[in-house]
Amino acid sequence: MAEIYTLTVTELKQALADKSLSAKEIWAAFNARIDAADPHIGAFLTRTEQSPPTLEGPLSGIPFAIKDAFCTNGVRTTAGSRILDNFVPPYTATVVERLEQAGMASLGKLSMDEFAMGNANEHCAFGPVCNPQDLARVPGGSSGGSAAAVAAGMAPFALGSDTGGSVRQPAAFCGVVGFKPTYGLLSRYGLIAYASSLDTPGLLTRSVKDAQLLLPVLSGHDRHDSTSLAEAPAPARSVKGLRVGLPKEYFGEGVAQEVKVAVLRAAQTLRDLGAEVSDCSLPMTKYALPVYYLLACAEASSNLARYDGVRYGMRAEGADWSDMMTKTRTTYFGEEVKRRIMLGTFVLSAGYYDAYYLKAQKGRTLIRAEFDRAFEAYDLLLTPTSPVTAWERGSITDPISAYAADICTVSVNLGGLSAASIPCGRDSLGLPVGAQLIGNRMSDNTVLAAAAALEEAIGWDYTPVCGGKA
Repeated sequence: MAEIYTLTVTELKQALADKSLSAKEIWAAFNARIDAADPHIGAFLTRTEQSPPTLEGPLSGIPFAIKDAFCTNGVRTTAGSRILDNFVPPYTATVVERLEQAGMASLGKLSMDEFAMGNANEHCAFGPVCNPQDLARVPGGSSGGSAAAVAAGMAPFALGSDTGGSVRQPAAFCGVVGFKPTYGLLSRYGLIAYASSLDTPGLLTRSVKDAQLLLPVLSGHDRHDSTSLAEAPAPARSVKGLRVGLPKEYFGEGVAQEVKVAVLRAAQTLRDLGAEVSDCSLPMTKYALPVYYLLACAEASSNLARYDGVRYGMRAEGADWSDMMTKTRTTYFGEEVKRRIMLGTFVLSAGYYDAYYLKAQKGRTLIRAEFDRAFEAYDLLLTPTSPVTAWERGSITDPISAYAADICTVSVNLGGLSAASIPCGRDSLGLPVGAQLIGNRMSDNTVLAAAAALEEAIGWDYTPVCGGKA
């Protein structure tokens, strides 16, 4: 039998059902793998359970790991920031609760870019995360710890969050599956906010089948989240006969040639499976990055105002209330978070609101309308997940260059759409390339069905690695 830590959620479920494995054996295997691999990768910020899960449910005995943006009752939750270094929530996020009710239990909390602001996991206050495919390279972000943990076999599944690509891009860099559901399908209750109109809990797995298994467990209306949806996604459609668009704007300047080749090869595979694949255009794509960063930073400025040293989190003492708050935020926020707060505060300020924030909202409306028109002609869109493969740690220091790497993912969040990233090949350095399938709102099941068919045809090897070695 294969090493236990190499098994997927679906395979573990079957092994428990036929009694070829026990929960105790599974638990011990994953904890041993964390002990062996995480000193090289740095994905875990906090280890939690010391014994196998005992709750009865359809997924009893299967462990998982949690991005440290999700609140966990009684377990330190930092969002990758020093300002929450001592924060222990009094409640648990709904998506975590639903997994626990299904019988799963957490192995621990995973590293992330501070407050989910970043795409390399180099902005965590507690140190960077290494990519299991190549320890000298970034795992992507902001859910870099989640993607790395799954790719290295330290967890069969991990929760992430996706505000502008933070599940899909690290999935592409680490060679795993990343799924961002329709906005509202999964409850945001207990997810520490970055940009509330964009934040979406997401899944990182080592097979699309696992995402298909877990999505119904996680989804459904939550009375604690007014944006959560009551209805279920539309039924899945067969890949045969699906109309798939290739937006030319996602294959243009800035997209590495090896990435284009791998994704276009995936497009041909979809044709071979019976899909109707043709070129299309989404001209508003060129506005997606400025629209996204203006809106996300504006919402971040508002959401992060609560970290003032008064109610919870770290505090730096000062001469008076104003001095204390200034010193607290100056001392405990990282540079990238400060940058985005300042940008967001600026665009919301008097005299600039109409010129920046209001114009960005209008741009979002136009981007969303363009997607609506595209989905009248197409069932799915296929694009690269990232214009490039994983870069070396520390090699990108210019924020604008880093933001540009989000060009393929941010539009999905602006539209509230569903999207999955699956590995579709490797570049000349052996680094994974991700292909992104985008579907309209509530087409989650069709996105996953097409991704599963494509995954099977590609035959990607998901064997966990650490430093590129099994």
